[in-house]
Amino acid sequence: MRNSFKSVLLLAGLLAAASISHAQPYDISWYTIDGGGGASSGGTFSLTGTIGQPDAGHMAGGNFTLDGGFWGIFAAVQTPGSPLLTIQPAFPNVIVSWPVASTNFTLQQNVNLATTNWSNVGTTVVTNNGSNTVTVPVTGNTYFRLKQ
Repeated sequence: MRNSFKSVLLLAGLLAAASISHAQPYDISWYTIDGGGGASSGGTFSLTGTIGQPDAGHMAGGNFTLDGGFWGIFAAVQTPGSPLLTIQPAFPNVIVSWPVASTNFTLQQNVNLATTNWSNVGTTVVTNNGSNTVTVPVTGNTYFRLKQ
């Protein structure tokens, strides 16, 4: 009988402890519905958005961040076999970069992916910290690629 009583007390204690412990709250208390869509990938990760996705603003956790909103007006077009292009905004410009170890590649731009009107970017390439970088003024839609 004593063992039964001890078991009941232990169970009651565990239930009481479980009822007062809480997980960290998760809350998205606001949102907007944005138009647009596209995909982005790098390494083992990929992110795809669709028309009407909820916009949660800026979210961060651990080593990851996600910024919601309308899709940008500039994009890297990854050409198979070419080095990875990265683009970061520096409005009214963008900074396009790729690994310095990539040789014999030319940065090109186009304002309409439905055409084949790719032209070489005439801005000087600067080498810094193992990357080739180019600062390019952008107005409207602009797409970049590396061509060998």
